[in-house]
Amino acid sequence: MPSTTTSDYKTLSLAPLELFCGKLFQSYGFTETESKEISEIVLRADLYGIESHGIQRLIRYHQEIFSGAVDVHAKQEIIRETAISAVIDGHQAMGQLTAAYAMRLAIEKAQKSGIGMITVRNSNHYGIASYYALQAASADLIGISMTNSEALCVPTHGKRAMLGTNPIAVAAPAEPVPFSFDAASTVVPRGKLEVYKKNGKPLPAGWAIDTDGRPTEDAGAVLDAIINKLGGGIAPLGGTGEVNGGHKGYGFALIVDLCAGILSGGMTSNHINLQPGHIGICHFFTAIDYGMFGDKSEIKKRLSVFLQELRDSPKADGAARIYTHGEKEHEHFSNCMASGTISVNPKTVLELKEIAKEQGLDFNAA
Repeated sequence: MPSTTTSDYKTLSLAPLELFCGKLFQSYGFTETESKEISEIVLRADLYGIESHGIQRLIRYHQEIFSGAVDVHAKQEIIRETAISAVIDGHQAMGQLTAAYAMRLAIEKAQKSGIGMITVRNSNHYGIASYYALQAASADLIGISMTNSEALCVPTHGKRAMLGTNPIAVAAPAEPVPFSFDAASTVVPRGKLEVYKKNGKPLPAGWAIDTDGRPTEDAGAVLDAIINKLGGGIAPLGGTGEVNGGHKGYGFALIVDLCAGILSGGMTSNHINLQPGHIGICHFFTAIDYGMFGDKSEIKKRLSVFLQELRDSPKADGAARIYTHGEKEHEHFSNCMASGTISVNPKTVLELKEIAKEQGLDFNAA
């Protein structure tokens, strides 16, 4: 993935930033415990080096809370349940709170019955999908996390967005680093376009489609068309057409809508965020006790050995290293924790200062 970081990025200390985020969410009316959980999930994206889903999303959450799309006081409700499954209505609660609750329920069921499968409707943006898959991995389980989103992805051979960026995340315990795969079913998520727009950079070829169904490199125009429902959007994973497998990304996105939108009784991507004050995002979570397939220590060892064999396999000319999924995020996290800092887009810093002013907080002192 091409880097979007520029030399004028600001280095912010993590501890005061955590404090600021906690105070910010409390200022909206979330409890101290809720604010801490939301802040942890938001900042985890930045700590993993996933700028698109970190604190640069705070402006979006700020707007959604004030529009009523996020109900600060909503409580999740289990509306259908079995020993291994549940359907949850998020009632427009903050997506991070609903998602973390749902995965905890999936973990509890997996620990009792071997598997837990939870689908969620009427939620909101939940941050990085891998956070919840890794919740399960931390409990010595295999975790799966999916979410749909408003329509951003143009189906193969189409020119109107009909599916979301619809990420799929899978995590499993391994040594020395857990396996953690997290990818949108589009070439990139919407947040990546927002970062390119902030940095004034043209999009790489094949990322986006204009309102006439033609490739475009104008991030601002694509985002404007998405917001105003004018057509166009982001290409499926694999790009436009079928030559490079774009139809496969289209299929992955559809699978997420099947699991999240259809099974939950909620909305599919093309109906999300069309009603004022209601977004309606849906999620899907699975936790699996892989001990049902054999000795857990042996299974974990086999995975660890396989991952190391991948890292040690022959490198392409000019390549110094083969990464397994989750390694880059783990190393970025370790580096940020060691320095106690993260790098932040200067335009995001300005947004944070404006939000702080509106909420009666001092961003510089936080």
